[in-house]
Amino acid sequence: MSVDLNRKTAQPRLTDFGVPPDQVTSAGGWSRKTWLLLVVLAGALFLDGLDVSMVGVALPSMGSDLGMDQSQLQWIVSAYVLGYGGLLLLGGRASDLLGRRKVFLTALAVFGVASVISAATEINSLIIALRFVKGVAAAFTVPAGLSIITTTFTEGPARNKALSIYTVCGASGFSLGLVFGGLLTELSWRATLIFPGPVALLLLVVGARVIPKSAPTNFSWSQFDALGAITSTAALLTLVYAVVQAPEVGWLAPSTIILFVVAALLAAGFVGIEIRHRHPLVRLGILRSIALVHANFSAAAMFGGYVAFQFVVTLYLQDSLGWSPMQMALGFLPAGILVVASALFMDRVLDRVDTKLLISGGFVAFLIGYLWFLQVEPGMNYVVFLLPTVLFLGAGFAVTFPSVNSQATAGVADEEQGLASGLVNTSTQIGGALMMAVTTAMLRSSEPGAPGELIGGMVPAITVIAILTVVALVTSVGVILAGRRRTVAVAA
Repeated sequence: MSVDLNRKTAQPRLTDFGVPPDQVTSAGGWSRKTWLLLVVLAGALFLDGLDVSMVGVALPSMGSDLGMDQSQLQWIVSAYVLGYGGLLLLGGRASDLLGRRKVFLTALAVFGVASVISAATEINSLIIALRFVKGVAAAFTVPAGLSIITTTFTEGPARNKALSIYTVCGASGFSLGLVFGGLLTELSWRATLIFPGPVALLLLVVGARVIPKSAPTNFSWSQFDALGAITSTAALLTLVYAVVQAPEVGWLAPSTIILFVVAALLAAGFVGIEIRHRHPLVRLGILRSIALVHANFSAAAMFGGYVAFQFVVTLYLQDSLGWSPMQMALGFLPAGILVVASALFMDRVLDRVDTKLLISGGFVAFLIGYLWFLQVEPGMNYVVFLLPTVLFLGAGFAVTFPSVNSQATAGVADEEQGLASGLVNTSTQIGGALMMAVTTAMLRSSEPGAPGELIGGMVPAITVIAILTVVALVTSVGVILAGRRRTVAVAA
């Protein structure tokens, strides 16, 4: 890329797009087109996050109107998450080979059109299928968008500022999705499905004008690891389906065991394919980086816990306590405000503080939030049982989300930025899909509670989420201590 979109001034030139030396090297003085580029890329990530949590608020209303039980409702979220997580690696590879601009704009168009169609249909299975299509589209926009950022802004203050704005927008989408979902569900649950469509198409129009064109790339279809993409996605789908169906047919039932075995064989097949393929979907050597592996595990634990907690609490507040979607929106608003406010300073924090320390601090906030909610009892006041949890979760998301993205892509060569960003986002969505399946299974295997009481399986489900957060926190602390020991050894 070598497109110069810089302001014409008498001052030394600072170009906004392109490969070195034309990368953005300063954290200030960006041109209007640079900001518009960042708005388009961050806006797409905002929609991706918004779509997951916004539809989550509408699930009780959708279930009531369409006659869907908890198992079917969780697929409204899981289909999107699986399409997203299952093809992110292919999306990252495609953006590196086909061109980031082309991949980003095409996927954004598919996302917008699928949103509009899903809001118009009455067929449950078609809604779920279109949710999967939207997830696949997001799987191509995210790594392409993140790669455009990391190849446009030089590593250091400029990239940290851009990544901070970008990732905070993604975190804001997850947090404010509860607010948007509540407001839109008051009109109709279909409004939550259609809302991302026009916004995505508007971003498409602007993006076509500001995303830089790159030189054509030479590639052959043999460079696409299609078999790797098929086996990895099939392994995830099989695993989640096995967990969801297990409470109904039995964890030791032959069908359940067969599904787990098939998932394991598909995963093993994926690894074997990656080892032998000339152009693997995942170059396994990249996993030698402890920082990258730590960022990916942290992303999975963070999002898995958060999206599963949101699913459980949404059912409790609306189905048991009788909260309206508007009350849900207002109840979770403080978390969204915290995440949005963090955009004002997170770039400076990332410049000064080790991302491993930030990730650890974020998990401490998540853990306090989950443990606080475990004190919930029927009849408790909002200020006592939910507000503190919302504030701690907002703080945790604001700190952890940009930190894992920054750590996952730092020090990675430009030609593998798509792979690195695809990996961290894949881990994020896999964590969400698996924890959604686990918590849904726990809810379905328990007796439903009476109106006004705790829903069956809620406390065990949130306890599991808290345990996962403890594991992630201990892992982060262990990585920090191991790094310090290596530093001391090298110095000695």
